[in-house]
Amino acid sequence: NPTPPIDSLRQIDISSMKTEGAVQNIPFVGRKRSLIEDARKERASGSSSPGPSRGGENFVFEEKEGTVTLNIIFALSHEKNAGFFKTGKVFETFEAKLLHIESRPGRKSKNSGCDDLEFFMRCEVHSSDTDIFINSLKRVADDVRTIPEEKVPWFPRKIRDLDKCNLLITKYDPDMDQDHPGFSDPEYRKRRCFIAELAANYRQGEPLPRVEYTPEEVATWREVYRTLRTIYPDLACRQFLGGLQQLERECGYGEDSIPQLREVSAFLKEKTGFQLRPVAGLLSARDFLASLAFRVFQCTQYIRHASAPMHSPEPDCCHELLGHIPMLADKEFAQFSQLYWFTVEFGLCKQNGTVKAYGAGLLSSYGELIYALSNEPEYKPFNPEETAIQPYQDQTFQPVYFVSESFEDAKIKMRRYSSSIQRPFSVRYDPFTCSLEVLDQPSKIQHALGQMRDDLKILHSALEKLG
Repeated sequence: NPTPPIDSLRQIDISSMKTEGAVQNIPFVGRKRSLIEDARKERASGSSSPGPSRGGENFVFEEKEGTVTLNIIFALSHEKNAGFFKTGKVFETFEAKLLHIESRPGRKSKNSGCDDLEFFMRCEVHSSDTDIFINSLKRVADDVRTIPEEKVPWFPRKIRDLDKCNLLITKYDPDMDQDHPGFSDPEYRKRRCFIAELAANYRQGEPLPRVEYTPEEVATWREVYRTLRTIYPDLACRQFLGGLQQLERECGYGEDSIPQLREVSAFLKEKTGFQLRPVAGLLSARDFLASLAFRVFQCTQYIRHASAPMHSPEPDCCHELLGHIPMLADKEFAQFSQLYWFTVEFGLCKQNGTVKAYGAGLLSSYGELIYALSNEPEYKPFNPEETAIQPYQDQTFQPVYFVSESFEDAKIKMRRYSSSIQRPFSVRYDPFTCSLEVLDQPSKIQHALGQMRDDLKILHSALEKLG
């Protein structure tokens, strides 16, 4: 039988032995960092989305200085709970260094009908002790297996894998941050929890959940919409204005109601191939970017607190629906968003010799939009190498904004930057199946080239017909 997915294992912090009910969110310390620093912190915190591991007969170890690293799964039946302490004795006897441990309910015991308990352990042992160490474990535990190291780390390969990309970052939350406007408002917090639960229960392919917004929530939306709409014609780029006008005509955008994700997602799907997915809050960078690879935009449905309608450091439906969605209706920008970088939130571009805004963080904030296009902040040419390490602010306005010559120029620079990132494998996105394929075999590459040849024949034939 194939090894069950490791992502179903319950992670246990060896130093603190967290219980099963432990909060999964990883708090961020500090307010000023770059996206690269965020990603490094997520990785160091173990927050990258876990994925399936494959079982195997051959040991695949990391060797260093006379020791090897083993990944082991073993089971203990309901009657053999004492066996866990015996396995601990085996580790102690062989001076194994325990690096990681997870547990989960195992497969049903055929004899008792009770749940087995399975353990995943990663440890270091002396190279010469490998065989006897494994054999000793087999004497006190059931179904002892080794798992090879993954050459390619887990990432979502199919669009339904986005159900696993749901790690939230506790950063500016009404239940935990006393500076949040809704911290002292129990009704607001209760409402947030209700809407977040809708997102948490959603699975890819299901109809997007609808939210019946309260009169107070609609009033907050009205104030934001009315205020921003007055300055968009002068400060927003033409792609944004065009998208917003289409949304007003086709998706009910206006002052009197908050648009529903279901209608907006259908609109985007037809325009640029993007679709929406409900999310409970601020996602980790890894999970958010993984969604964009499939042209899926994770969108919140709750709204900011009524006491602070003109700015929110956290994403909410005003930020998503007004800041992001009109730009995602533009084909060129939608392609750029699939690459995504800091500039998508706070980016500026040149149009007819004038600087205009296209960043969602600007287009959903009246104060920062005015500030960004004033003479106060510093402007720099868009350069991914520099943008990647530029510290950002989520409590105040940005001190620096990056200006693109055009979306096409930004795409070229992003592709050049992406190609410089070293990784030991290559992937290809298949838009027909909405899946990612690791190109690790010559046959896969030949198949991809065959599809490209067919597309080129169609284009060549079209050119010939045009004379």
